[in-house]
Order: sequence, then C-alpha cells, then structure tokens
Amino acid sequence: MRAALTLILVLSLSACGQSKFNDLQEFVKNSGANLRGKVKPLPEVRPYEPFIYDDFDLIDPFNPKKLELSRTGKGGGLQPDPNRRKEALESFPLEGLQMVGTIRQGDNIYALIKAPDNTLYRVAKGNHMGQNFGKIVEITEQTIKIRELVQDSTGDWSEKTSTLQLVN
Repeated sequence: MRAALTLILVLSLSACGQSKFNDLQEFVKNSGANLRGKVKPLPEVRPYEPFIYDDFDLIDPFNPKKLELSRTGKGGGLQPDPNRRKEALESFPLEGLQMVGTIRQGDNIYALIKAPDNTLYRVAKGNHMGQNFGKIVEITEQTIKIRELVQDSTGDWSEKTSTLQLVN
C-alpha cells in the first residue's frame, strides 16, 4: 500500500513538471505582434476667453428692479397692492393647485382646493391664489375663474384670466 501511494505521488509530481499551458504561453507571446501602438496626440488646449456683457442699456431679465419700477408708478395703470397681506394659496403656482369640490352654504358657494403639500383649503370669491396676484372672481360647481396680474418686460401690468377645473 505504501509503495502504491509513493508511486502515485511520484507520477503526479512528474506530471507537474511538464508544461500543460504551452498553447496559452504561445498565445500570450504572439498576442502583441499585430498591435499598432500609435495614439494620436491630444488637441491643443486654447485658453478660455470670458464673454463680457456690455449692453447696459438693455433691461436685465433677472433683475428685480423691474418690480420696483412698477411700484413707483412708472409701470402704468394696473398694479398689485404690495402692502396686502399674502394668503396661504399665493405661495403655490396656480398649475400646482387642484379644485376637488365645492360647498354651498345658503347663497354662498365655496371651492375646495388641494395644494401640492396635500393640504385642503376652502376659498370663496375675493380670495387670492397663485403666484401672479390671482384673485378669485367667480366660483361655479365645475370651475373657478381667477383674474391674475402679470408684468411684462417693460414693467407694465396686464390682466389675465385663468380657470381652474374640477378634478374628478
């Protein structure tokens, strides 16, 4: 038994002496023969040239001074009241508000408005909503009509009528 074990050990060690990976070694040796090791040089980096905005005579669309112009009376006829206390629904854009129902109490009709934060508000004619100084002018079972004041690039204010439809 001991002789058989020794014989198996000697045969396995002699098998390790021969290279089983001749084909793999030959492949690795020849794999780089067909490569063309040329890489194009990087393009020349040109220095950055900053753009200088020198049209100071034009109205800057990002400057809040156009609102101040209209408050001083240079913007024309219609103007929102800057001293009026804002209502809760004026912090949301009109597109984010949903009319989800109405409530009638006597002769008065109220609309139920769902805000983007999932808060439910009850509004009546004369309440304000939206970010364009919107005032509710009419409430029906299906719609709310809102008069908004929108400022153009010259600082003038104009009226725009929007409606909010009942969401089923």
